[in-house]
Amino acid sequence: MRSGIIGTGFIGGVHARAVHAAGGVLSRVAAGRPQEAAAAAERLHALSAAASAEELIAAADVDVVHICTPNALHVPLALAALQAGKHVICEKPLATDVADARRLVQAAADAGVVAAVPFVYRFYATVREARARIGAGEAGPLWLLHGSYLQDWLAAAEATNWRVDPALGGASRTFGDIGVHWCDLMEFTTGHRITRLVARLAAAYPDRPTEDGAAMLFDTDRGACGSVVVSQATPGRKNRLWFSFDGPAASYAFDQELPDSLWVGGQRTTQVVPRGPDTLSEAAAAYSALPAGHPQGYQDCFTAFVADVYGAIGGHKPDGLPTFTDGLRAAVLTAAVVESAAQKSWVEVPR
Repeated sequence: MRSGIIGTGFIGGVHARAVHAAGGVLSRVAAGRPQEAAAAAERLHALSAAASAEELIAAADVDVVHICTPNALHVPLALAALQAGKHVICEKPLATDVADARRLVQAAADAGVVAAVPFVYRFYATVREARARIGAGEAGPLWLLHGSYLQDWLAAAEATNWRVDPALGGASRTFGDIGVHWCDLMEFTTGHRITRLVARLAAAYPDRPTEDGAAMLFDTDRGACGSVVVSQATPGRKNRLWFSFDGPAASYAFDQELPDSLWVGGQRTTQVVPRGPDTLSEAAAAYSALPAGHPQGYQDCFTAFVADVYGAIGGHKPDGLPTFTDGLRAAVLTAAVVESAAQKSWVEVPR
């Protein structure tokens, strides 16, 4: 597969390394200015630099377009790529409002191509193990789903980024950026869907136009209740996505900063299950590339995600590949959180 990446910042580099590791060819990269693209092509080992995003999309040597730009550019670039018949990987949020996300889902269906969103935390083998055990009913019916996603890259008063600007990042920053990751992981792992929620947005620095953190309570379609706290201004927490999914017979806890183990709680015994191809169930072991004790992490999840996208393009049906429909789901949840915070009340989440 021949990939082209639009946007060469941090996440563009992550995509580039995943393309190489998954066995793809990085044909072209495009950036805001041609000189930036030329420098990025050398740094990311691309075959060439495109003069513009439009040139990259039209290029005959690009099969898959990776969109790694500020959020406000996702919709026009994704639509252009789909109309050109290209497969698309678009960073989340897929769109900054529900209507545009729905347009992209329909456009991808009309184009008949693979269109994916990198909810890559699904690709930790230990997450897949929790999913397999929950699916097998080992915990009994889950009744409490809780956790957090905490970062500190905006903890300092002077820290800033384009995501802080609603015109570029959307109406919600922290929930729209990382809260949707937690929600996607919860729904993927447990099979539960959030049906209603109440949320509160919080600011470490009131002069910032978008929230630094959020807290949410929710109910699910299978009778569970839950909570999640998200923050991008919690000092010392670099990228701590944590969950505990609790049933009467067992509970499962995962920490993205310690991803090579799954904590399994029982009334009489507690296990810490190490990640490894010979320690996990079959479905989870497929995503364990290295023996136990040899760490796998975030970049490896991206590689597994891109490999599954390539597999889907080749006609395979990978289990749990996150598509534009999952990007639409994230947009729906973000809109519900913003609405609830504004109204200070519970809101129903559309299916």
